[in-house]
Amino acid sequence: METRAALPSPRSTTAGILWMVLTGLNFVAVTALVKLLGGALPAAESAFLRYLLGLVFLLPMIPALRRTRLDRRALSLFALRGLVHGLGVILWFYAMTQIPIAEVTAMNYLSPVWVTLGAALFLGERLALRRLLAIAAAFMGALLILRPGFREISPGHIAMLGTAMLFAASYLIAKRMSGQVSPAVVVAALSLTVPLALAPFALAQWVPPNMGQIALLFLVAVFATAGHFTMTLAFRAAPITVTQPVTFLQLVWATALGALFFAEPVDGWVIAGGSLILAAVSFITWREAMLKRQATPPSPL
Repeated sequence: METRAALPSPRSTTAGILWMVLTGLNFVAVTALVKLLGGALPAAESAFLRYLLGLVFLLPMIPALRRTRLDRRALSLFALRGLVHGLGVILWFYAMTQIPIAEVTAMNYLSPVWVTLGAALFLGERLALRRLLAIAAAFMGALLILRPGFREISPGHIAMLGTAMLFAASYLIAKRMSGQVSPAVVVAALSLTVPLALAPFALAQWVPPNMGQIALLFLVAVFATAGHFTMTLAFRAAPITVTQPVTFLQLVWATALGALFFAEPVDGWVIAGGSLILAAVSFITWREAMLKRQATPPSPL
């Protein structure tokens, strides 16, 4: 006799939603702190200091790192991921000084779309028509945000397009390595390689930071680490199809934050475009979950 996969309980679903709400608040805090820092330091230096200060959170992962033996191919892939992710972080810090918080948040939703395309191109995953239509809808959402021909596209917008693609490439490398080493090693490798990759860019235009700036960047590291941790708890408590739509709240909070504290105008086109991108990403996530459920053989009683 066969049974279907157990559905999450109402309590675990609520816990997953609450953890994802907290995740959104953590990431919005990150954007607020980086916006507050502004262009006082070069983007590469800010990114370098954020990851350098965040190395303190690597301490619990040291035992897993010491037990792991990596071959040359794994080391090369981790080094490549560190470089790709580091460049994405530089572009993200730069974009935060150029365009409103809401636009940064909305355009960041494109990363999962690039992941889906990259998985098809480089990992051999199949793209059905419905997912292709969802991808097309996501890019329509990006066009609503950018509105080329109706307003000027700033370097910050170009930087965010690059950020989304580079973060997607980083995720795809992590996805490939996750089958070979533990998640702790994947995270630790990123924490070690990103500051190494960023160091030459930061030193090339170094500006001595003051204690206030260092404190802000340490808080960025704290909230970013907390956000990744609470996101993990959300995914553990409830299916990603439940938690993914909750990320829309990040756009709401980012818009309110920009308007209330940084005098950024509320742009209905940005909200509409971000909502369309997130709806497309949520559909892609739901379809992938359904396909995995169909591919998993039911467990016998």
